[in-house]
Amino acid sequence: MSERLFIGNDRVLNLQAVVLLALLSCATPSAAQQALTSGPAAQRAFEEITVTARKQEQRAFDVPLSLSVLRGEGLDRLRASGMDIRFLTNRAPSLQIESGFGRASPRFYIRGLGNTDFDMNASQPVSVMLDGIPLENPFLKGIPIFDVERVEVLRGPQGTLFGRNTPAGILKFESALPTWDLEGYSRLSYGRFNGVNFEGAVSGPLIPSVLAARASLLVQRRDDWVDNAFSGEDDAFAGYREVAGRMQFLWTPVENFSGRFKVQVRDFDGDARMFRANVVRQGRSDLGPGFRRDKVWHDGKNSQTLGEHGFSAEMQYTLGDFRLISLTGGEWLDSFARGDVDGGFGAVWSPPSGPGLIPFPSETADGVSALRQLTQEVRLESTAWQRLDWRVGFFYFHEDMEAEGFSYDTLAGNEQNGSIRQQQRTEAWAVFGAATLTLTENLEVAAGIRVSEDDKRFEAERLVSPIGSGPLGPLRTRARALVPSWDLSLRYRVTPGMQPYVRVASSFRAPSVQGRLLFSDEVSVADTEDIISVEAGLKLRLWQQRLHLDVAAYHFWMHDQQLTAAGGGTNAIRLLNADRTISRGVEAEGSLNLGYGLRLTAGMSYNYTRLDDSDLAVQPCGSPCTVLDPPGAVPGTVSIDGNRLPQAPRWIANASLSYMRLLPGGSALLFSTDWAYRSRINFFLYESREYRDSYLLEGGLRLAWLSAEGGLEVAAFGRNILNDVSRTGGIDFNNLTGHVNEPPLWGIETVVRF
Repeated sequence: MSERLFIGNDRVLNLQAVVLLALLSCATPSAAQQALTSGPAAQRAFEEITVTARKQEQRAFDVPLSLSVLRGEGLDRLRASGMDIRFLTNRAPSLQIESGFGRASPRFYIRGLGNTDFDMNASQPVSVMLDGIPLENPFLKGIPIFDVERVEVLRGPQGTLFGRNTPAGILKFESALPTWDLEGYSRLSYGRFNGVNFEGAVSGPLIPSVLAARASLLVQRRDDWVDNAFSGEDDAFAGYREVAGRMQFLWTPVENFSGRFKVQVRDFDGDARMFRANVVRQGRSDLGPGFRRDKVWHDGKNSQTLGEHGFSAEMQYTLGDFRLISLTGGEWLDSFARGDVDGGFGAVWSPPSGPGLIPFPSETADGVSALRQLTQEVRLESTAWQRLDWRVGFFYFHEDMEAEGFSYDTLAGNEQNGSIRQQQRTEAWAVFGAATLTLTENLEVAAGIRVSEDDKRFEAERLVSPIGSGPLGPLRTRARALVPSWDLSLRYRVTPGMQPYVRVASSFRAPSVQGRLLFSDEVSVADTEDIISVEAGLKLRLWQQRLHLDVAAYHFWMHDQQLTAAGGGTNAIRLLNADRTISRGVEAEGSLNLGYGLRLTAGMSYNYTRLDDSDLAVQPCGSPCTVLDPPGAVPGTVSIDGNRLPQAPRWIANASLSYMRLLPGGSALLFSTDWAYRSRINFFLYESREYRDSYLLEGGLRLAWLSAEGGLEVAAFGRNILNDVSRTGGIDFNNLTGHVNEPPLWGIETVVRF
């Protein structure tokens, strides 16, 4: 963008943006608006949600796997404060999200499976998909969520029909589609720290019955609000500005053909993760007595920028009893993030320093100088066969990435003193097929198979060493894998409102490569990981559709799980494989219409994870932490056999309650509250007293007035209303560094629909 959109301080929102914000107005009515305009019977029953979890439109009730769907008013409520994609964390059973880069490069975990790796090319076992396109790089996965029809959380494995790297599952985001009627909305909120969150869309026909279009826009910004006690500057950090847009066209020139074409852009400018030195006391896991969320002591610089643009084209052609589908996608991205990694100022050997013990300064930056991802899927599927439904397809993936890493001498005026370069090229393809056979009126069996090949070429070199080791490389390596994956499920309809199922499935994650050579002299490779999972569930629709309840239990065995030993005493990343990982758990999710305008939704999961490898050992913290694991076979290491996985809470729970009361004249008041909880997490593969967080509990409130015709909504909201302060991660090679969750936020919001 030639002109950036700023609000606050000496930056102003430009006139063109003001005009655009005023013109944009709503598409899909909220759940509350629909309740206002529906009859009494409709108010009692829940609508059955349609999903595309098996690459076809189905009722969620009929899909034999554990899944969650977020959409409508409940989804809008969570996003009101301008939170990034991490607003989804703990909002569905078994789902956990965190980030070491702030609003960029989130890390996803489902059923305890994820990846704590923070490097530019880190792979994850959770796939993120936008309108059918897999987003592989962790920076692409930080897409802003706006003007979406729904979010589907498909718990894994999902290795047959979708993309690549799906042993833990998939987050599927489905954008709202262009419409054949003119409609639109604008949603504008203002809150704490001068936070502004605008979202809007306009949709309608350009050529009736032939061409429709939809334009969507997101503008988010917040003032700096964290003081830098070292420099004496008030409100020095934690602000941001983000602009994202999407343009879609729906083309139906003839009866049996449709095309959907989309372009999107994103531009972010703000601060990187706010690291805090010695945030906990040694030997304990609670925050230190001097902790303040709005204050840090940084002598390094902090900044982050990210630019992304992409396109997708989906074309469907129906010929008799068959449908041919082509889905093409392209993504381009560049990013740069610089932060004060030690979280403090000075060093113990160069006073003054603090807060607490700072053994040495650490200030680094990482950037993706160029990323290009191209994907192509072609599949053929049945459309008319009643007893047998099938689909076969081919998938291709190409990625080119160039990344850089830098270090700085903070005590010498923040001058650059180290640099590395990385290049990675990935080529992958897969062929797949799936079929569903209806054996009887109430019994269905489904099966699928996929054969995938992944070929990764990696090169890294050190140009300047910050510790005097000299240049190194280029070091080159190649990792390849040819892997089959499959699934088999059985679903039986006991009654129209009761369906048990059983599912057995496998998936894999392709080999990973790391070459973070600033403080290391080697490239490490993790071999392919694979998983087999058994899941049994029961889906219930009771009390005249006023109660929806889904329950599932699972057990999985993972072989050669890819793990990242990051930091430690050498401040280096090392990839390794665990011989075996075992997990089991239960998940439950339900919605209940209590009558009298009251509706309750709730979810819960229990996930037990355990590393099972007697030879598995890692180097523990380099900071003064209290390690709880026994020594490993190699001096200086500790055994992590039997440990739970990092960032894998045993318990996750969420609940929301809404109450609607009609007012004289037809308007209404809507009150809602929502809560999310997770139990204890460990930050690293080893266990220590300091690098863990005991629990997180965040709640929200919203009170809204809706006009009689549903075209206007005015609301007040609050997020993290109990001011929960929880650590979400740490850095272990220097001092007891960590970062924390979002502060309490509150504000007002207006929504206009037409």
